[in-house]
Amino acid sequence: MQAPDDDKQPAEVQHSEHGQVPGSSRHPKADKPVHKGADRALALIGNEKVEVSEEDNRRIVRKTDRTILAILVWVYFLQILDKSVLGYGATYGLKTDTHLSGGQYSIIGSIAPIAQLVWQPFSSYLIVKVPHRILMPVLCLGWGIAQTLMATCNSFSGLMATRFFLGLFEAGCLPLFSVITSQWYRRAEQPLRVAAWYGTNGLATIFAAAVSFGLGRINSDVLKEWQIIFLFVGLLTIVSVPFVYWKLDNDIPSARFLTEEEKPKAIERLRANQTGTGSREFKWDHVLEAAIEPKTYLWFGMALLLNVGASVTNSFGPLIINGLGFDKYKSSLLNMPFGALQTIVILVSSYLAQKAKLKGAILAGFMLPVLAGLVILYCVPRDTGSQGTSLAGYYLLAFLFAGNPLIVTWIVGNTGGTTKKSIIMSIYNAASSVGNILGPLLFNDRDAPEYKPGLRSCLAVFAALIGVILLQWANLVVLNKMQAKTRVRNGKKAEVIDHSMQDHYHSARSDGVLQDAESGDAADDQTGQNAFLDLTDRKNDEFVYIY
Repeated sequence: MQAPDDDKQPAEVQHSEHGQVPGSSRHPKADKPVHKGADRALALIGNEKVEVSEEDNRRIVRKTDRTILAILVWVYFLQILDKSVLGYGATYGLKTDTHLSGGQYSIIGSIAPIAQLVWQPFSSYLIVKVPHRILMPVLCLGWGIAQTLMATCNSFSGLMATRFFLGLFEAGCLPLFSVITSQWYRRAEQPLRVAAWYGTNGLATIFAAAVSFGLGRINSDVLKEWQIIFLFVGLLTIVSVPFVYWKLDNDIPSARFLTEEEKPKAIERLRANQTGTGSREFKWDHVLEAAIEPKTYLWFGMALLLNVGASVTNSFGPLIINGLGFDKYKSSLLNMPFGALQTIVILVSSYLAQKAKLKGAILAGFMLPVLAGLVILYCVPRDTGSQGTSLAGYYLLAFLFAGNPLIVTWIVGNTGGTTKKSIIMSIYNAASSVGNILGPLLFNDRDAPEYKPGLRSCLAVFAALIGVILLQWANLVVLNKMQAKTRVRNGKKAEVIDHSMQDHYHSARSDGVLQDAESGDAADDQTGQNAFLDLTDRKNDEFVYIY
C-alpha cells in the first residue's frame, strides 16, 4: 500500500470483509476504524499487531539513522555554527570595526534569543501544520541568509537587524528536531540520537575555532577578518538547503527510504512509546493541558536556568579566554579542546542516562563540575601564573552541555500528543531564549576580564537548577502513581512493563492483561491501542513516565 504523500489523514479508513485495506494484500487492518484526529500512522496499520523481529528492528533503526539522523546532525551543526561565530567575530575586530560601545555587544548577543522568544507560539503551530520536509529547509535558508548578511554590517543597527532574523529562523529548530526524534525512535533510542545532533555544539565550537584561526589570517583589502568568517559559515548553510529538502522525509508513512513492508514495522516499533508518531491536527485541549500542568513549569525553570549559564560560553567564551592573557589566535585554538570536551560530555551523559534509565540523577550529577568551574573562575586571580588553573575552570563549564540533550529527551519521553509535544518543546525553547537573553546581560564589558558579578550570579543559577531537577523527578514519581490508580479504575493492571525503555525490541502488546471492572473476568488484550490516537500523556492511562 502506498502511503499518501500529501500527509492528509482520512477521518476513517474503510475495511473489506476480510479485514484488509482494499487493494492491499500486505497490511491487514483491524475491524475498528481509524479514529478522527489520530496519528497519520494509524491510517497505515489500523489497530492490528504487526510482527517485528529484532532483526527488523535493527535494520529499520540503521536506515533511519542514515537518513533522518544524518540530516538532523548536519543542520543542527550549521545552526550552532552560525550562532556561535559571533564570539569569534568579537575577537577579530567586530566591536571596533562596527563602532560598538558600552553594552551594545551584550545587546547584540541577546537579540537573537529575543526573536526566538517572540516567535515560539508560531513555531508550535507550524511544527504541527507544516510538513517537516518543507519547514526545515525554509528555516535553514532563512538563518543562512541572515548570517551571510551579517558580513555586510558596519553598525550596531545592522548587526541588530541581522541577528534578529537569525534568531527568528532558528526559533523552530530545537522544537522541530525534538519532535522529529520522538516520531522516528523508541524512547530507549532517543537519548543517544538527541546527543548525536545536539552534540554538534562541541563539533561546531571546534570547527568555528579552526575556521576563525584559518580565515582570520587572510589578508584582504576588501573584507575584514570577521566578515570573511561570517560570509563563509553563512554560505555553507545556504548551499546545504537543497540537500536537506532532497533527503528529508515527513514521517514514516511517506518515508522513501523504507520499503512498503518496513513501514508498518517501523510504526509498530513505536507503539510502546505511547507518544504518537505525528498528526497534522492542532488540538487546543492539548494546549490547555500543557498550560495547567506543574511539570510544564518545571521544564521551563530547568531550561531557563541552564541556558542562563550556557550563554556564558556561547557569547563570552572566547572573550574569557582572551582575558586570561592569550592573543586572538591562541584564544581560538584554546577553545577547540573546550568543544571536544562538550561533545564527549554530551555523548557520555546521554549514554549513562540511557543505560541507567535515570535522566534526573545523571543530569543533576553533571551540573556539579559546572559549579566547581565557576568557583575556580571566580576565586582564582587572572594573572600569568594562574592561567592553567583558570583555563581548567573554564573547561569544566563544558559539563553544562550535558543538560540540554538530557532535558530534551526527558521532555519528549514524558509528553504524549503531537500538539502538546510541540507546545512543550516551544515552551522549552522559549525558556532557553529567556536564559540566553539574561545570560549575556549578566556580563558587562566594564567587568572584563574577570567578569566576577556575572560568575557570581551563575553560581546561584546552577545551584537553583539542581533543586528544580530534583523537584521534577519527584513530580514524575507522583504522576506514575496517579497513572497506576487510573489504570485500576479502568479495569487494567496497575503496573505495566514499559517496553519502550528496554534495550531490545519487545512488542507493546505481549503482556497486556485486562479485567472486566465488574466481573473481574479476563478481557481481550487491548494494551497498546491508545498509542496512535494522538492522546496526551495524562489522557492515556497506559502512559508510563520516565525518570
